[in-house]
Amino acid sequence: SLMPQKKNPDVPELVRGKSGRVFGHLIGLLTMIKGLPLAYNKDFQEDKEALFDGVRTVLDCLEAMAILFEEGLEFRPLRLEQAVASDFSNATDVADYLVARGVPFREAYQLVGGLVKSCLAEGILLRQLPLERWQQLHPAFAVDIFEAITPRQVVAARCSEGGTGFAQVAAQLSQMRSHLGT
Repeated sequence: SLMPQKKNPDVPELVRGKSGRVFGHLIGLLTMIKGLPLAYNKDFQEDKEALFDGVRTVLDCLEAMAILFEEGLEFRPLRLEQAVASDFSNATDVADYLVARGVPFREAYQLVGGLVKSCLAEGILLRQLPLERWQQLHPAFAVDIFEAITPRQVVAARCSEGGTGFAQVAAQLSQMRSHLGT
């Protein structure tokens, strides 16, 4: 950037952009083999470019990210926490909270949508609502709603296999370390 105070994460942005190239190669390969019988076909003469470029691109991206981490990529946890706590990305979790307490999803979705619109109009966040306001909206809300919508709990709630919940990420890291022999 021309502005010295602006520090964009250039390498991660470029790596993210390269994912489109790799996915494009994958789609091309899958399209090429669609409907082929179980033997060698001349169609496979077209797989080399996509395969080799895809592998090279992934390896280059991994190398770039490794260099970024080695050079001291700095995360600012407090700033990150403030950023995720200052929007409505936890609105889905409010709907999930209601559904877990027996409220039909459609009703929960409509209630939360209206609540978010109201909060936007008032210039407040969900976490700033008093308990009484939550309970006026629906009697299923209790004091534990405040914990349920914290950024930490929102992430932890994603516990399906391969999800972003802490236990799942730890399991995935363990599996990858085992696979790599580290």
